[in-house]
Amino acid sequence: MKLDYCVLGTNNMEGAIQFYSALFAGTTLNQGLRTDRMAYWESKDFAFALAIPFDKQPATNGNGTMLGLNVGTEDEVNRLYEKAMALGGSCEGKPGHRGPKYSAYIRDLDKNKIVFSA
Repeated sequence: MKLDYCVLGTNNMEGAIQFYSALFAGTTLNQGLRTDRMAYWESKDFAFALAIPFDKQPATNGNGTMLGLNVGTEDEVNRLYEKAMALGGSCEGKPGHRGPKYSAYIRDLDKNKIVFSA
């Protein structure tokens, strides 16, 4: 089993698109389809999307919810962590070894928690 896609809610679609477009620059994810309530970045076997919630209630981050993205190398973990910080994300754990993985933890502009690992 593998992760097929991920959707994160946002209350500021334009700000979130700017954050993730800059963050994903230089990765295998390319911005693709955009609708009135969703924006997508896709690669060969994975899709990442932002969405204004379907129920029209405010988007909230889940306490204890985290999206893990394996980015392949320690250098890429470091690069994405630094890029997220420069784009206004917040630190939830600087890059380093944790168990068998090298990882870094960030929160995006909507406070969604993401880990980059290798």
